[in-house]
Amino acid sequence: MKKFTFIGAGSLEFTRDLVRDLMTFEAFRDSEIMLMDVDAKRLEYAKLGVERIMEAGGYPARVNATTDRQEALKDADGVLITVLQGGVDVWRYDIEIPKKYGVDICVGDTRGPSGIFRFLRTAPVLLSIIRDVEKLCPNAIVLNYTNPMAMLVSYLQSQTDVSVTGLCHSVQGTAEMLAGWMGLAPEELDYRCVGINHQAFYLELEHEGKDMYPVLREAIKRPEVAEEEPVRIEMFKYLRYFPSESSGHNSEYNPWFRKRPDLIEKYCMHGTGWNPGEYAYILKEYMEREDTWEKEYSEWLAHGEVELERGEEYASNIFNAIFGDNTPFPFNANLRNKGYVTNIDDGACVEVPVIADKDGIHVTGTHTLPDHLSALVSHSAKLEEMAVKAAIEGDPELVFQAVLQDPLTASVCSMEEIYNMVREMLKQNEAFLGYFKTLEI
Repeated sequence: MKKFTFIGAGSLEFTRDLVRDLMTFEAFRDSEIMLMDVDAKRLEYAKLGVERIMEAGGYPARVNATTDRQEALKDADGVLITVLQGGVDVWRYDIEIPKKYGVDICVGDTRGPSGIFRFLRTAPVLLSIIRDVEKLCPNAIVLNYTNPMAMLVSYLQSQTDVSVTGLCHSVQGTAEMLAGWMGLAPEELDYRCVGINHQAFYLELEHEGKDMYPVLREAIKRPEVAEEEPVRIEMFKYLRYFPSESSGHNSEYNPWFRKRPDLIEKYCMHGTGWNPGEYAYILKEYMEREDTWEKEYSEWLAHGEVELERGEEYASNIFNAIFGDNTPFPFNANLRNKGYVTNIDDGACVEVPVIADKDGIHVTGTHTLPDHLSALVSHSAKLEEMAVKAAIEGDPELVFQAVLQDPLTASVCSMEEIYNMVREMLKQNEAFLGYFKTLEI
């Protein structure tokens, strides 16, 4: 019997989907599903949701729930982390303070000033989870879904020998979208995607050995396609390679789309994937969810359809490859660079093709980005590593220097404005930064 522990099980839909995926593998149907969250109410709903899946599928797995993290982790084989440190009422300032200084952010969970402060709040929490893993289940496979992915994974992998990697659905999700645009089933499209989380590029797109980029260039001329992903299609036109993450996210990672109102209107108000993609749409959506989640989830528990088919997330396939039926599984993982991408700094967290099998997770080869993509991606990776070093050393000066060099922030703010913005964000996050030596810059 295997034990799977969900840390942050109150991420209700995510927990429900990941448990459903696990149950699609025969090897895991008699496993123990251990749910853990600090929010007792959400935890109880998570347990009810998972039990409904077990009932619908007739699965014999045991479902337990606890607010005690050490109890949850004891003897776990697989650990999944889906936490949000501080909640929406804290996160909102990651978006609202930069907006005051002219930095217009759509999502704010990956990089830039918003992503950096989200990382700084979350890093000590994830490290404390990993320290418990070291004591209670040192051989567990730990899969992190918490953003900002690259900074958190780089931080954790620099602090522990536990097998921990980060997963994101952008690579396979985008590949499925591109296949649809080109009239292919997802499984018919072969690809090689390389970079860093949310800023990786498809260096190869092929179908039966044929280069599909010419077909994609014709597909984006169709109005219904062009309107779906305006930022990414513009990047594809001029960078020549398609990026892995949505238009809403990508609009934040460079200086080209959100530095002026006319550019925001042209590229970011329609079809960015966040509908309609205006400033802080996702913040507004999450604030509203705080008031509606209980009613919506209760309705699903009472009357909603229970899906039992496996979804697109990688986690269950990885566990199955390593300690299920050992079917090898290729995917893109987030790992600290050890020559895997030749023109990104070693130690930076890269997102590269790997394969999971009975011996663990292995990188399948080395990759070199085209020079112009390396310039773009390496800049982001350097800023992320500066933030990781800031967390390790408790140094707010490194936080400031990382934000100072952020492409979007630098495109709209003076150095003095960035300095004042970072000071304000440090002060706002003071309760979460007790591990810093000082908050003065």
